[in-house]
Formats: sequence, C-alpha cells, structure tokens
Amino acid sequence: MEQTYQYAWIIPFLPLPVPMLIGLGLLLFPTATKSLRRMWAFQSVLLLSIVMIFSMNLSIQQINSSSVYQYVWSWIINNDFSLEFGYLIDPLTSIMSILITTVGIMVLIYSDNYMSHDHGYLRFFAYMSFFSTSMLGLVTSSNLIQIYIFWELVGMCSYLLIGFWFTRPVAAKACQKAFVTNRVGDFGLLLGILGFYWITGSFEFRDLFQILNNLISNNEVNFVFVTLCAILLFAGAIAKSAQFPLHVWLPDAMEGPTPISALIHAATMVAAGIFLVARLMPLFIVIPHIMNFISLIGIITVFFGATLALAQKDIKRGLAYSTMSQLGYMMLALGMGSYRSALFHLITHAYSKALLFLGSGSVIHSMETLVGYCPKKSQNMVLMGGLTKHVPITKNSFLLGTLSLCGIPPLACFWSKDEILNDSWLYSPIFAIIAWSTAGLTAFYMCRIYLLTFEGHLNVHFQNYSGKRNTPLYSISLWGKEGSKISNKNFRLVTLLKMKKNGRPSFFSNKVYKMDENVINMIQPFLSIPNFGNTKTYLYPYESDNTMLFPILILILFTLFVGFLGIPFNQDVDILSKWLTPYINLLHQNSNNSIDWYEFCKDAVFSVSIAFFGIFIAFFLYKPVYSSFQNLDLINSFVKMGPKRIFSDKIKNAIYDWSYNRGYIDAFYGTFLTVGVRKLAEFTHFFDRRIIDGIPNGVGFLSFFVAEVIKSVGGGRISSYLFFYFSYVSIFLLIYYFFNL
Repeated sequence: MEQTYQYAWIIPFLPLPVPMLIGLGLLLFPTATKSLRRMWAFQSVLLLSIVMIFSMNLSIQQINSSSVYQYVWSWIINNDFSLEFGYLIDPLTSIMSILITTVGIMVLIYSDNYMSHDHGYLRFFAYMSFFSTSMLGLVTSSNLIQIYIFWELVGMCSYLLIGFWFTRPVAAKACQKAFVTNRVGDFGLLLGILGFYWITGSFEFRDLFQILNNLISNNEVNFVFVTLCAILLFAGAIAKSAQFPLHVWLPDAMEGPTPISALIHAATMVAAGIFLVARLMPLFIVIPHIMNFISLIGIITVFFGATLALAQKDIKRGLAYSTMSQLGYMMLALGMGSYRSALFHLITHAYSKALLFLGSGSVIHSMETLVGYCPKKSQNMVLMGGLTKHVPITKNSFLLGTLSLCGIPPLACFWSKDEILNDSWLYSPIFAIIAWSTAGLTAFYMCRIYLLTFEGHLNVHFQNYSGKRNTPLYSISLWGKEGSKISNKNFRLVTLLKMKKNGRPSFFSNKVYKMDENVINMIQPFLSIPNFGNTKTYLYPYESDNTMLFPILILILFTLFVGFLGIPFNQDVDILSKWLTPYINLLHQNSNNSIDWYEFCKDAVFSVSIAFFGIFIAFFLYKPVYSSFQNLDLINSFVKMGPKRIFSDKIKNAIYDWSYNRGYIDAFYGTFLTVGVRKLAEFTHFFDRRIIDGIPNGVGFLSFFVAEVIKSVGGGRISSYLFFYFSYVSIFLLIYYFFNL
C-alpha cells in the first residue's frame, strides 16, 4: 500500500502529455497531426482512465484502512522561510479525483462525436486534457500556495474553453466576463493566503490548522484580522463556485460547447470552491462568525439561483442557474458544519447534472441542423417541444436527471438533498423554510425545462418569439404530420451540412414532415435551411450517435445508484462516512450516522410532497397541448387564458422580468460599477491634469505674467521706480496695521 501512495504524484501529470504532444505536432507536423486527430481523443480517454483506476484503488485502500498520506519536498529554503511542494491523499482528494476522472472520461467520449465537425477539434482536446491536469493538481495539493497555482491554471483553462468559439463576439465577451469576475475572488484568495501566512508562518494545511487553533485557544491573535483573512479566502470560493454576488459569469459561460458545460460547470471547476471550503473546514470552524457567513451566502445563492431559473428560455442557462442553486445547497451544508452532507450532494449532483448537460447537448446537436448553426435558436426551448418520439433515449435520460434533481426517490440527489434539508432545521428554522421552499422551486423549473423541450405536439411560441412579456406558457411542438420519404432535393440540404453517414444523415430519419401553410409562415423567419419555403417540408430530429449515447447511458447508472453510497442500510456506519472518517475525526464530528427510519420516512414524505407540488404546478402551467393545425386559434386563446387563472399579469410579468433580467444584478454592476469606475477615472484624470499638474503650471504662468507686467511698466526713470516701491510698502504696512489692531 505504501508503494501505491508513493506513486500518487503521477495523478495530475498523466493527462499532461496530450496537450504537449498536440501542440508540438501542430507546430512541426500540422498535416499529419490533423489527419490523425482521432488518435489524440483516444489517448486523452486512455490516460484519464488510468488516473481513474489509480484513484479508485487509493479510495478502496482508504475505506479499508482510514489512512491519510502526505509527501512533500523542499523547493525554496531561505533563512526562516521554507516553501514545500508535494501531494496529499485523503478522502477529500479521492472523492474529487474520482469525480473529475469519471465525468471527464464520459465527456471526452461524448465530445469525440459532438465536436467532430468543428475545426478546433484538436484544440478542444488539448484544452480539456490540460484542464484535467490543472484540476487534479488542485485537489492533490498539500499547501495553500500550491492550491493557488493550480487554482489560476484552472481559471485560465476555463477562460480558454468558455471562449473556445472566440470568433463569436458573445463567446469572447463571456470568457472575458468569467475571467474578470474570477479575478476578483482570486485576488481575495491571495490576500487571505498571505494573511494567514503572516499569522501562522506556514502554508501547509496541518501546520496552519494546528498553529491557528493554538493561537485562538490562547487568545494570542486579533480575531478581527483573522475573520477578515478567512472572508478573503472564502471570496475565492464565492467566485469559482458562482455564489452570490459573484455568480454573474456562470450563465454567460454557457456560450462554450456543451461538453465544456457538462465537465467544468457541473462537476469540476465550479466544485473547486466547494472543495476549497471543505479543505479549509478545520480552519473556518474555529473562527467565530465565519461559519454563519458561509451558510448565509449559501442560502442566498440557493434561493437566488432558483428564482433566476424560473423563466429562462435557453436550456443551458436554465441548467446553469440550477447548478448555481445546488452549489448553494452544498455551501449551506458546509456553513452548518454538515461536512458529510455537502460532499454527498457534491457527488450526486455532479453525475445528475452532467447527465442533464449531455442530454441537452444531444438535443442541441439535432436542433443546430434544423435551424442552421445558430446557438440562440438551437438552445432556445421555445423552439423545441415534441421531441419525445424522435429522441427517446435522450428524453428518458433527461427525465431521470430531472427527477433526480427534483429529489424524487430512489434517485441520487434525493438522498443527499434530503439530508441537507433535515440538517437545516437543526441549524436555523428561517434557513430551513427557504431551503425547503427552494426545493419546490427546483422541481418546478426542472419540470418546466423538461416539458418545454420534449413534450407537446404543436409549437405556437413562434408568434411571440420576439420576446414580448405575454409569451404563452405552454409547450407545443413544431413538428407536423409524418409525410413522404425524403427526396433527393431535401437530401442535399443535409449533405451540405456534412452530416452524411453510411448512406443517410446520422442525425435524421429518412422521412419528412408535412407542415401547414400557417405554421410555415409563422416559423419562416427563424429557419435558415435553404429552400425551406419552396419545398413545404421539414426534416425532424433524429437520435444522437452511439458515441454520444454511451456516456449518457453510463451517467444514468450513476444517477440511479450512486445515492446508495451514503445510505446506512443497517445501524452501522455507512460507506461514505467510513470513507470520510479521517477528515471527520479531524473536525471532531461524529461519524456514526445511524438512522431512525421512522423519522427518515416522515421527512422524506414531506420533501417528496413539496417536489411533487412543484412538478404539478409546472405541469399545470406548461402542460403539453395536443391538437391539429386547424385548431391554432383555439389553442392561442386557451394559452392566453390559462395563466390568468392563477396569476395576474403584473405578478407573472414581474416574475418573468426578474428571471429574464437575471435579478437585475448585471444591470446593477453595469450601472454602479462599470459606469461608476468610468466616472471615477474621468474625475481622477481631471483632478490630475487640472489640480495636480495645474498648481505648478499656474505658478509658472503667474510668474511669467507678473514679469511681463513689470517689464511693460518699467520706463527707465528712477523716480518712477521709487514711487512704485514706496506705494507697495505703504499698502503692505497698512494691511499689517489693520490686521494687528
């Protein structure tokens, strides 16, 4: 076992050869490297699989022996200063490394087909492999300086991946926004690291925890300064995990390819903030009030993210705000001291949300071909609906992920979220009410996303696609009745998109759908397929390729069964608690989570009832309407009447405006920060030129003016000079006399 731990240093470095070799190959042998591009995808998956097997082996050893291993070597030694680098293998490291590798492998396999048409295929896999290296280096770090180095590398990879399609101005702005927002948190993280080094004289975790605990116990430290340093450390986690108020970058990050959203913004990078807080829990738990602050930020993020997801049109942005809300649950659990619950929800949410993102990518992949390459249309749920019979595997997988996130048993997120909700009652009734209410909102908006995307039969949303407030709430599909076999003329539309495979398009069937003339007129402005208006036919989406479906099916298994990892079926310690025993002992918490099944079932009935209530409301407002094109007027009148039975127009529009405008936080930042900084810069520029530079320039100009006046007054007569001299002296004497009366 000791030898296995000694070779654990290879975990972060195994994926590194792929980006290095891709870069070297593109530099020296560009043609050969591009022609063998599938080989690099295989190598990326292979190397990450080796890391996964190695991480699982370490995890099994930790479960059996409850061991922690750390190895460090000196890098810089100078008098009293010593900087060491190394790696730390403990339960937290094992959990994160398994999450990164398992989700990463699924995403890489998925990306091979999803990105096959993209010119940046090799660049994509180079970025992804380098991101895996950075993230694995982060979770195996043994001190704060090492964490900060890999923290910045993760941020750099996020910038590159979000802006992968940098030729699109929206993507370029999104990656810049993510970069700048994270720099705010990272600057706070750096100041916090330096502050704690000033207090303790160490960057190493164990030394840092022990020294600070002794200083606080002996009252030998300034509590205000320690609390400030802890808040600065937490600022890094706020930005990276998209917690309020530094969450604004996350929805814009959806401009990157969908596999990036699945890996970075569901299971890994956004989880880095949760990892950091979990790693520093022995430090935070001894500082007064900091745990309350963490839980406060968590509960605000929980509710804020859920309300912003209520009326999103973009499927990926809806899932992004869902991620923000679920990360808030994890942060709330950490602030309450529920270390086990937070990590349990981190595990279950990672797999469920990765499943949802890959499922949305499967839908987007089909929609891109239908509406042309336009992300604003292919990701818009208003343009979807009625996909159930066309993409059944994607639909069923998305439904399982939706039910898991809603908290429906026995799916994964039910077990972890229920644990957090129950712990919240013991911590604060107010927090508990907000957390339980948000659970109902989660069920509502997730069911809404599912209904808008997959259910329905006709789509009349195109009438209000311009963004009017009174957009109908009902999901009705745009696909018409099944028509004739595909013609050669229509087949050319697909071959132009280079999607032909084995004699037929890989994402379409061989049939077309006849559409009513009225519907064609409604959706004509939103479609870019050539000759669409002339053929009066429409191709319908087809199920994704097997290389995209395989990761989705594997993630379904995780969503179904990973929740059982933390269930104590008997009255003994469950697997997850046994796995976390070393760290739980370090926090001086009880690892024996024996369960009272009567209390558990009573709480579960309550939480599931709330979830079903949210699902019922979503189904009532967004229920699919099945009809024919001849009844469009009837459907429109019914759609407009439906919501008014529950909400007035003012309340409905207020809710939708709140969601569409992202809670007005972006507008606030734009008005008070961006404009404010510009005004401050203009005032500083004015003050510098007119005041700072104006004083010496004014003195010089005044001296020049006085000299010119004196020069013109002088006539060369001594009597005139004497007259002026005595006049000035008399005036000054009079002034002096009056001031001294």
